[in-house]
Amino acid sequence: MLSFVRYNIFSMDLATHYDQLFTQSVKAILNHNYVIDTQIDSETDQRFGITVLIRPPEFIKSKIQSFLNELKKVDDLQYYYPNSDIHITVLSIISCYDGFNINLINPSEYIAIIQENLTSLKNLEISFNGITASNSTIMIQGFPSNDSLNSLRDALRKAFQNSTLKQSIDSRYPLFTAHSSVCRFRKPIAKTQKFIDVLEDYRSINFGKFEVSELELVYNDWYQKTEKTTLLHLFSVPK
Repeated sequence: MLSFVRYNIFSMDLATHYDQLFTQSVKAILNHNYVIDTQIDSETDQRFGITVLIRPPEFIKSKIQSFLNELKKVDDLQYYYPNSDIHITVLSIISCYDGFNINLINPSEYIAIIQENLTSLKNLEISFNGITASNSTIMIQGFPSNDSLNSLRDALRKAFQNSTLKQSIDSRYPLFTAHSSVCRFRKPIAKTQKFIDVLEDYRSINFGKFEVSELELVYNDWYQKTEKTTLLHLFSVPK
């Protein structure tokens, strides 16, 4: 009973968080008070890190692309994630920074710690239901079926903090959501109201649910672009 109550409180908090983000971001967009990413097309961007992530299945990504196609009809100048790059960040072990190189660490040591803590992740399903936004990004709302995702995050935080390995967990902000970023602003939005109208249309659309059976550890750039991302290890989630 306790875990059920704990999850429902967590779930409500997550929904409230997404709602507040959307309300604030719509106002920002309408007031042209949003952030344009000036580095997203840069060929000299050298910000790299390592990340544990989850990738949704193809049937969900296809539904996401249908949503993005509607946004593209209004404004095709923004940066829209291809299927290959769509992901949920479990934890940024080393947050991307200019000058980091995979040769600075021993990936096998990181793999070992993650493997030791995978038992924290149990019977996890993630429902992609509705969209939200920040002042720079459009996101798909992810809702975990239980609190094991954050249990894994906490276990990894503790394990890495107790190690001597290079890490910068939570250096940007503590991660507790299960969202997936799918669009970033790289140009001024020409038709702000029409853009918002599409977001409102998809505010509560169900993109599907999936069971998490695998995690990836990747060496990645800031945007998780496939051509700049290297898979370091594929983990199978224990049954």
